[in-house]
Amino acid sequence: MSTLHESDTWQLQEAKAMLSEVIKSTVSMPQIITVRGVEAAVILSMKDYRKLKGKKPSLIEAFKNRPYPELELEMPPRLVEEPREIDW
Repeated sequence: MSTLHESDTWQLQEAKAMLSEVIKSTVSMPQIITVRGVEAAVILSMKDYRKLKGKKPSLIEAFKNRPYPELELEMPPRLVEEPREIDW
């Protein structure tokens, strides 16, 4: 695929003028937009965005899939408190 832009970094004015090209370029890599020379934003392909977003595991799934399953998780003992009296 031939591209007019040789880099993955675009100045904001250039990106606005060539938005179609910026978006097409995301197929090969994320495109960085700068404002006054400072990186301000990134444009990703939808495929990369979905990969980043992903499905977050539930707490139970996270514990089941922890990186070191052989390590025991110790829970601190529960404090037993006396019931409080409530004034009616």
